Amino acid sequence: MKRRIRMGMVGGGPGAFIGGVHRMAARLDNKIELVCGAFSSNAEKSKLMSDELFLDPDRVYGSYWEMFSAEARLPVGERMDFVSIVTPNFAHFEVAKAALEHGFHVVCDKPMTMTVAEAKVLAALVDKTKLEFCLTHNYTGYPMVKQAKEMIAAGKLGAIRKVVSEYPQGWLATSLESQKQVWRTDPAKSGISCCIGDIGTHAENIAEYVTGLKIAELCADLTSFVPGRTLDDDGNILVRFDNGARGVIYASQVSVGEENALNIRVYGDKGGLEWSQQEPNTLIVKWNDRPSEIYRTGWAGNGENAGRNTRTPAGHPEGFIEAFANLYSNFADVVAARLDNVDPAKIRRDFPGVHDGVRGVAFIQNVVDSSDAHGWVKFTL
Repeated sequence: MKRRIRMGMVGGGPGAFIGGVHRMAARLDNKIELVCGAFSSNAEKSKLMSDELFLDPDRVYGSYWEMFSAEARLPVGERMDFVSIVTPNFAHFEVAKAALEHGFHVVCDKPMTMTVAEAKVLAALVDKTKLEFCLTHNYTGYPMVKQAKEMIAAGKLGAIRKVVSEYPQGWLATSLESQKQVWRTDPAKSGISCCIGDIGTHAENIAEYVTGLKIAELCADLTSFVPGRTLDDDGNILVRFDNGARGVIYASQVSVGEENALNIRVYGDKGGLEWSQQEPNTLIVKWNDRPSEIYRTGWAGNGENAGRNTRTPAGHPEGFIEAFANLYSNFADVVAARLDNVDPAKIRRDFPGVHDGVRGVAFIQNVVDSSDAHGWVKFTL
């Protein structure tokens, strides 16, 4: 490929946090350039981004429909190749569906949609159009997460018996509903869940990604601790995996003092491992018959996938934006291969896709159903 992959963006306008993260991550490897956007549902606010992002004002659009229609009329190489969707949850489905229908590849924030039915529509569209779809579960982009996955797949831990995946935060421990930016607690914008939909899906996704297992059954207990809050702010879930392993997935946004403490522990019949997002350069591997081992990002003995997703020499911290960038880099390589009419290398496809998105939305629905029923449910899509 002799040019950068051209990106459009929907959402991420004035005051948005995650849109800026996506833009930084997308340009980190110099493979992607932002060429257009519909940055707000308010056309005037969207237009304000042309100066800030040094974009041609004619390619800063008032709506995503206007953008998709105009970009589709441009020749390949000038129009955007894919769109990055960084809106609140409620807009993901319609924007992604329209992008696919106009022939554009998609990068989308999680959760992919508001309902399982919507998620299945997108999956069917991706399967039909053969377009590429990346779901930004960015924590799968960390080198030591990939190291953990590689070690488990190679059987280093033996048969997996126990998985504990947790994501505590404390930022919703008091009522913030009066602040307009807290859309996650609004069912109209967030869907049927706040805590599980927002961060619980990360705990679910990383558990399945690292172990290669699928959740078969679960039993959930959701709570809204803050008076007047409609959606859950805390969730505790017992899990049975398809190989017979047992697990616990815990997410909370009322755990006072916690920041973004995503942590996963996996135990097999030979060994165990532990990784924490707040200390992302370190993977601890544990044994019964010898001392624990510490794997570090940048170490020469790490596996191939951990190595190719490492960006700095050992001892230099890598973090949140770099993990996002690993997803964008892999996605750009796949899109570039498609544009060159060649098959992308399998290792380049190491990013969450549309079918992971279906499982994530189904996870939310199954958790809510289980909590309402006060009992176990089979995981259904």
